[in-house]
Amino acid sequence: MNASGWRRGGDHYYWLTAFLAAHDLQRRTCRAVAASIFGLGAIGPILSLGVLGPGSAAGMVVMAGVSSCCVVMALLWLRPGWPSRRVSWACVVVGTVCIAASSIVVPSHSLGILGVTTYAVLGSFVVVFHSLRLLIFTWTVGAGALAYLAVRLAEDDVSMAVATVLLIVLVNVFAVFACRMVVRLIANDTPYGDLEPVTGLPGRHAFFERVSGLIGARTRDDDRQLVVVVVNLDGYSLMVDVRGRAEADGARVGVARALRETARRDAVIAHPGDAEFWVADLFTTRDPHPLAERIRGAVANSRSGLTASVGVVCTPLEPLAAVPTDDVVEELLNIAISAMFEARRAGGNQTRDAIDPALTVLAPPRED
Repeated sequence: MNASGWRRGGDHYYWLTAFLAAHDLQRRTCRAVAASIFGLGAIGPILSLGVLGPGSAAGMVVMAGVSSCCVVMALLWLRPGWPSRRVSWACVVVGTVCIAASSIVVPSHSLGILGVTTYAVLGSFVVVFHSLRLLIFTWTVGAGALAYLAVRLAEDDVSMAVATVLLIVLVNVFAVFACRMVVRLIANDTPYGDLEPVTGLPGRHAFFERVSGLIGARTRDDDRQLVVVVVNLDGYSLMVDVRGRAEADGARVGVARALRETARRDAVIAHPGDAEFWVADLFTTRDPHPLAERIRGAVANSRSGLTASVGVVCTPLEPLAAVPTDDVVEELLNIAISAMFEARRAGGNQTRDAIDPALTVLAPPRED
């Protein structure tokens, strides 16, 4: 993602999904969104208990429908896992209609026009997670509801109607503007040259740098082996052709999340290309097979619906510090990629490993 992408107002749902996952904030965000939806949905039943509630049977039905929709949407955000972009879009559309309906059916026009203020909450969510096109839809529906209520309120007090409309517009515009600026600051401060924009994982260059750090500075005294894993998604190209790029991006986000949950905290995880992921970690033993199997199983059980061919290489750590680390990482990746292709040729959804292979970077120079 870059500055021009922000100016075009593109949808950045998956990038923020990855950003939240990288900072372990997805679950808390889901709970906050669910609590906000549930709280807004509870306003209708509370009003129905008093004299300002809907005065007709039709109004009561509308308010009950709005509350039911809010409960369903809140439960969607409380489900295990992060909601898909399509689910989030649906919640925004339904929420937009629900706010308008609940504001209009209230007998008191001054109370109804106050309810339109809640578009500031919805608009803030849209500008953070979605596109300006969806924000335009939300504001268009909100403007229609606001205009209707303002006209009805102006029948009793024109100055009150004008002042209220001005206040609501200012609150909504400021809330959306502030949220957009915050997210743009996050985007500008993130080193996109080192991050893959969909998953938020490091790219090739960052992987080389971080693995070089692993080689040069051991995190534990008993670390003796460097393990590099190459994960290639089976059938990814077919998914892009059949389901489209959006579904494929969602699958990559799911795989990235599965790898984060499977690997150790100190492991280096990277995503250099569409169908490929890399993992590097330090081990105390020469048996990386359990890690490779956990990764294979995590991908197969993820929401991506894909399987993976996994290649892994394990080599002693100590000799590597004496040679250029970039050359070491490059050769280990090539060995792991060869093992991965062997697993793919065997049918995919398998692992292959190379234990302590002979590395050319460690070979003594030839004598002339």
